[in-house]
Amino acid sequence: MSAEAADREAATSSRPCTPPQTSWFEFVLEEALLEQHLQKPSPDPPPVQLIVQFLEQASKPSVNEQNQVQPPPDNKRNRILKLLALKVAAHLKWDLDVLEKSLSVPVLNMLLNELLCISKVPPGTKHVDVDLSSLPPTTAMAILLYNRWAIRTIVQSSFPVKQAKPGPPQLNVMNHIQQEKELTENILKVLKEQAADSILVLEGALKLNKDLYVHTIRTLDLLAMEPGMVNGETESSTAGLKISAEEIQCQVCYDLGAIYFQQGSTNAAVHEKAKEKFFKTKELIAKNGSSSLHFTIDEERLAGYCEACEVLTSSSDDASQQATPYSQIHSCMKSGKYQDLVKIFLEDNLTLSLPEQFRQSVLRELFQKAQQGNDALDEVCFKVCVCNTVCDILQGRIIDIQFCQLFLKPSKEKIDFLLEVCSGSINLESASEELKRRMAAFLKNLCLGMEDLQFVFMISSHELFIKLLKDDERKLLIDQMRKRSPRINLCTKPVTSFYDIPASASVNIGQLEHQLILSVDPWRIRQILIELHGMTSERQFWTISNKWEVPNVYGSVILGIKDSLTRDLVYILMAKGLHCCAIKDFVHAKQLFAACLELVTEFSPKLRQVMLNEMLLLDIYTHEAGAGASGERPPSDLISRVRGYLEMRVPDIPLRQVIAEECVAFLLNWCENEYLTMQVPLPLVQTNPYVKLGQLLAATCKELPGPKESRRTAKDLWEVVVQICSVSNQHKRGNDGRVSLIKHRESTLGIMYRSELLSFIKKLREPLVLTTILSLFVKLHNVREDIVNDIAAEHISIWPSSIPNLQSVDFEAVAITVKELVSYALTINANNHFWLIIQADIYFATNQYSAALHYYLQAGAVCSDFFNKMVPPDVYTDQVIKRMIKCCSLLNCHTQVAILCQFLREVDYKTAFKALQEQNSHDAMDSYYEYIWDVTILEYLTYLHHKRGETDKRQIAIKAIGQTELNASNPEEVLQLAAQRRKKKFLQAMAKLYF
Repeated sequence: MSAEAADREAATSSRPCTPPQTSWFEFVLEEALLEQHLQKPSPDPPPVQLIVQFLEQASKPSVNEQNQVQPPPDNKRNRILKLLALKVAAHLKWDLDVLEKSLSVPVLNMLLNELLCISKVPPGTKHVDVDLSSLPPTTAMAILLYNRWAIRTIVQSSFPVKQAKPGPPQLNVMNHIQQEKELTENILKVLKEQAADSILVLEGALKLNKDLYVHTIRTLDLLAMEPGMVNGETESSTAGLKISAEEIQCQVCYDLGAIYFQQGSTNAAVHEKAKEKFFKTKELIAKNGSSSLHFTIDEERLAGYCEACEVLTSSSDDASQQATPYSQIHSCMKSGKYQDLVKIFLEDNLTLSLPEQFRQSVLRELFQKAQQGNDALDEVCFKVCVCNTVCDILQGRIIDIQFCQLFLKPSKEKIDFLLEVCSGSINLESASEELKRRMAAFLKNLCLGMEDLQFVFMISSHELFIKLLKDDERKLLIDQMRKRSPRINLCTKPVTSFYDIPASASVNIGQLEHQLILSVDPWRIRQILIELHGMTSERQFWTISNKWEVPNVYGSVILGIKDSLTRDLVYILMAKGLHCCAIKDFVHAKQLFAACLELVTEFSPKLRQVMLNEMLLLDIYTHEAGAGASGERPPSDLISRVRGYLEMRVPDIPLRQVIAEECVAFLLNWCENEYLTMQVPLPLVQTNPYVKLGQLLAATCKELPGPKESRRTAKDLWEVVVQICSVSNQHKRGNDGRVSLIKHRESTLGIMYRSELLSFIKKLREPLVLTTILSLFVKLHNVREDIVNDIAAEHISIWPSSIPNLQSVDFEAVAITVKELVSYALTINANNHFWLIIQADIYFATNQYSAALHYYLQAGAVCSDFFNKMVPPDVYTDQVIKRMIKCCSLLNCHTQVAILCQFLREVDYKTAFKALQEQNSHDAMDSYYEYIWDVTILEYLTYLHHKRGETDKRQIAIKAIGQTELNASNPEEVLQLAAQRRKKKFLQAMAKLYF
């Protein structure tokens, strides 16, 4: 007997001959279902929709005699309908893939709940509390099926769903759809709440390691019989369809991997779990084969999951982490190693393993990061775009518009990299003729699209270009270029080689000038100039680039050199050296200056001293950018050279003021106050304004700890700065005969202009010097202002309290200077609490209260380990607290005002009570009551809420008063500790609000 016949016989024998106490409709439905079972094992289309019909009939509400709607009765008819629905699912072997595609969430939820019921899982039992190993096999399998479906449904609900195009509106249909949608959302909400339990159930199932059984039509019929006729068969281990342990583990691992993948978007540990589950699934499929599984797995989707996990999760095994280009690219994007990213793309141009869409998506992400302000990514975007473009060329795709935009303004560096990518992307020995033809066409079209002949020469003289284009192709290219641009001086004779183009003298000069502009090697520059002067003696080659600039004080001396070659060489070496110094390329700058020094030593002592001075400035820059930045003191010989420059008395030497400025700033930054105060020559102080300013600053810093009567230098410094900030008044008679007063902002009365003073101060880094000059300007700012807008600063008491002629000072410029100095000082040390208080006071004086609170809180945070320690009283003075109170009041944060009133040395009850009376408060109000430690304020709050009838808030205030640590009978230490703890929590909450 065949298996099909045996199944048919078993099904027929298990079916009752007559349906006792069953309606004709139910009998017909059962007969139709069983007929489909007997026709063939997998009818097409599957009878899934019968489940919907059976369950809908079984769940129809009934109407009693009073026409009231009642839940569906638990009668024999409904039990038979539910059993028929379970039989259809059993016929489909409980394949969730098939059931989920055809049944809605509510219907499938009802079906699986019926399975739990018939499998004797008590309703209301938490599955996570049940020991699966102790349950009958079919009961354990029913629990697994339900929890697997719950997890799969949660995952499926997270996917975007394309909305179906609505047809003509039908009221009944729309109502049904809306009801089903609401029911689905409610079920999903419950499933998500129980997701953690479902995961634990499935994790426990992986430990079972035994075969289970799922209900078949026969076991369901046995369950429907009278209890005395079953003889315990359904409880045995052989009842139902056998599912092997490995098949269960395979499917459970896959479902767990899917939920872990969904949950692990921001959690690397959960992603690692997903990776582990998916790889275990792959192992089980490889071991057993997917065809042996009763529950099919979409292997393409599994492969996608595995690849995504390998890219998105980090592995402790470096070899596995770098296994694929995807993981390498992700690692580079995450760590910011963009040069390695370019290398990966360049290598892939040979293997072509990365899809075009993936390459473009990486480029788009880089462009987005560059547009957000990361200028360093511009070069990386260009390089990745070039790699993508060459890849497109080799695969016969069109050139992207981004490449065309990036090459609107080509440069030597861009051309060099493009040729490097082209050379590295094609192996001429093994490449097909088609690939060679595509690359040759690309390079040829690139030449035709360029206007600059120098760039054309760079491409056409490259080895790859010569190998790819034949002689006749190069001739044709020359003819096309001649027609396009008649200005290009090409030879008119028949050309046999592309190298005939630079035979013209003008072309040779152009090439050499181009090399001269780009070169930073002093010996190569010398060689090029010799060649150029050998070709023509009419040109002044120091003029070929408008980027070459030397200071005017040097220009007249250099251009006075009679020999034209030497003049060009000295000018260009100095201009290039100054440019390298400006862009912090100190290595090339030193080479260029050294070569220039060696050259001028032979014939000009004046220029020799000039170069020594410039090399001194270069050494200062080099030390400050290198060892000095890490706090290492400069070598003694550099300090001696700086002193020697300041004391230099060589006549007729052109000097740049910036060198003296940098030398004085250098001495101040390294605390050479003794030299500046006592040893600097008096004539130098009288003639050099920066030396005079440096001497006064050094002397004032030395005297800061001393008594007031020794602060004569502080007064001298004050007078110098006031004079610099003074304006000259001038009267002018207008056309109408009236006399008007004109103020000249930049006064020449001081030793330097205010802009020069500000530029000099921004070269200082020593905290004491910066604090001194900053406090001076703050005091000068406060002289005119009323006490309400005074700015606090350290050491402010050493400066005079008045100015004889207030009208002479440009206080607008002083205010701007204070703002600029504070901003600069905070770039040097963003954690200096005194500077932060000054910044906060400035914002307070200009009515920017939120910003002021930000800096007041930051000042307290940096000096108290984020308020875990007590803020020093010289930081949070009464004046600072009162300003914080005013800021909160003007921001309508009245509860914060009341709490801050406790911070004062004497609690300001009047302000606190007035603030609490405000009902239009923008802060958290009663959630702040836990930060109040003053019982008087809490009692007032209780009274206030009682008066307003605010029972809930009154209870919160009473609860705050009831804290035992606030009892007035406690020792003073306990009360102070309670206050300090509440201060800490309140300030931390404020910091999180305003930071």
